[in-house]
Amino acid sequence: MVRRHELSDAAWERIAPLLPPDPPRGGRWRDHRQVLNGIVWKIRTGADWRDVPERYGPWQTVYQRFRRWSADGTWDRLWEHVQAHGDAAGVVDWSAVCVDSTIVRAHQHAAGARKGGAGGANAGECGPGGQALGRSRGGLTTKVHLAVDGTGLPLAVLVTGGNINDCTQAIALLQTVRIPRAGRGRPRTRPQRVIADKAYSSAAIRGYLRRRHIAATIPERADQVANRARRGSGGGRPPAFDPAVYRRRNVIERCINRLKQFKGIATRYDKLAIHYRSALTIACLLLWLRRDP
Repeated sequence: MVRRHELSDAAWERIAPLLPPDPPRGGRWRDHRQVLNGIVWKIRTGADWRDVPERYGPWQTVYQRFRRWSADGTWDRLWEHVQAHGDAAGVVDWSAVCVDSTIVRAHQHAAGARKGGAGGANAGECGPGGQALGRSRGGLTTKVHLAVDGTGLPLAVLVTGGNINDCTQAIALLQTVRIPRAGRGRPRTRPQRVIADKAYSSAAIRGYLRRRHIAATIPERADQVANRARRGSGGGRPPAFDPAVYRRRNVIERCINRLKQFKGIATRYDKLAIHYRSALTIACLLLWLRRDP
């Protein structure tokens, strides 16, 4: 019987062939499914690693497996494979990609990583030791930058400090959208349209989308509208904006809500940014497995 917060039989069958085999020089992995269920339980509940139930094996084994596969990119490869399978089956809606970000409060346990050490998650990190922590009036926070397809399936994530502006990460986030094709050919990277709120209204982002022949549905900020009106005929025409298309942006809000149902995502407990991003990747992977055709 599958317990709550554990992989379903269908989800396990999808990813089991992709997991690393036993080490070549003797020894065996503890059962992958048992350990994976322990990792999922931990991310779902937000509990400490030491509190992982004994039915998933020693907590040290569960943590070390999570840590090792974070370092060698196993979680990213699993997510990429499931994305490629779903895209080949026509699950991905490329008519629109929505981008947005959400602030995550960092628990006091998330602070204190060795400064200047390893553990970075992406080039946009900031804060103490480069661990994607930013300080604001609410304390230490992390910002999750997310891109989803037209149905709300997560395509790419970046993590930065909570004080990083959304528009500075938009191009890097869109460049991370990359789904390999099941057969031969270049990975799919270009949607028909990008939908975002006014925090992403900048000349750099609009120019990037225009060069890639991607339509943009992004409302202008009030100061941009006022500046164009003040310049008169020299201010140029306002960018095209369709309110009916913009309403499709609600899919990313729903995706963020689903991700934050994982208590280990809604509050950051991990000291290292690479570990928090790995937890995000696992949560995104589980959302994909629910939709696996």
